[in-house]
Amino acid sequence: MKRRITFVSLAVAALLLGACGAASRSLQSADIMPSEMGGVALNAPMPEAAVESDSSNGSRAVYSGEPVSQDRLVIRNANLTLVVTDPTASVEAITKMAEDMGGFVVSSYLYETAYGTGDLTTTQGTITVRVPADQLDMALDSIKAGAIEVRSENISGEDVTQQYVDLESRLRNLEAAEEQLQEIMGSATTTEDVMMVYNQLVQVRGEIESVKGQMQYFEQSARLSAITIELIPDAAAQPLQIAGWRPEGTAKAAVEALIQALQFIAEAGIWAVICVLPIGLILGVPAYFIIRAIRRRRKAAKAKAAAE
Repeated sequence: MKRRITFVSLAVAALLLGACGAASRSLQSADIMPSEMGGVALNAPMPEAAVESDSSNGSRAVYSGEPVSQDRLVIRNANLTLVVTDPTASVEAITKMAEDMGGFVVSSYLYETAYGTGDLTTTQGTITVRVPADQLDMALDSIKAGAIEVRSENISGEDVTQQYVDLESRLRNLEAAEEQLQEIMGSATTTEDVMMVYNQLVQVRGEIESVKGQMQYFEQSARLSAITIELIPDAAAQPLQIAGWRPEGTAKAAVEALIQALQFIAEAGIWAVICVLPIGLILGVPAYFIIRAIRRRRKAAKAKAAAE
């Protein structure tokens, strides 16, 4: 009895170690190629190997064809901060857009917020939607088209290819361990042996479901991009007003007055150079010589009178 229990325990332990600890080693021998499953890149067999004969080492496998490549599994998400006229209407429009694209609303939140001196309130909101990853750019353009101002925009991408491949390898090992445990249970002859193997089966099945859940999360996240939008009402985005006085309005009026004064001076200078100066030269030069001649005659007359 003890020998049988010991044998079963060693077999179960070996299976669990092989299922949980051999993920990295199995990657070296796993046949991984991209295929399609629900729009997400998964695995397919590697190209067939051509077997060549070697006189010293016997037959050996040589892979032919192009190198094996793994399609990247990338999760793309976006975050936006928008100024809109009516956050409530914007939430409804974004919800409809996501549903029309085949996506859905993850969360939506509208709340009252104070602005200005604190006695004014308005509605502000946040919404998160998921849309097909291949339509992310189109969705962003549609969302921004209905905004007054785009305060911020951030698009992020996370490559989860390696994590997904590791999960696939672990899943294969766990399923192999489950199959062998079932065979051991079928050959067990005592209640203790059966219960021991059953408990290990329950544990392995739990790990299989956990791995499948993580893989499904990666698949859905790569297939549907998340967009989180913060909606700020236009009223709350306006500049601060104190008792009806708007400092930026006064500054704007002062700048306009300065520009008008400089414009007047510039226009007066242009008139002086183009119009007044030529007329002054035409009339002033003869007048100068006439006045000069009159002064000389007066001086000459005064000198003559003094000499007599």
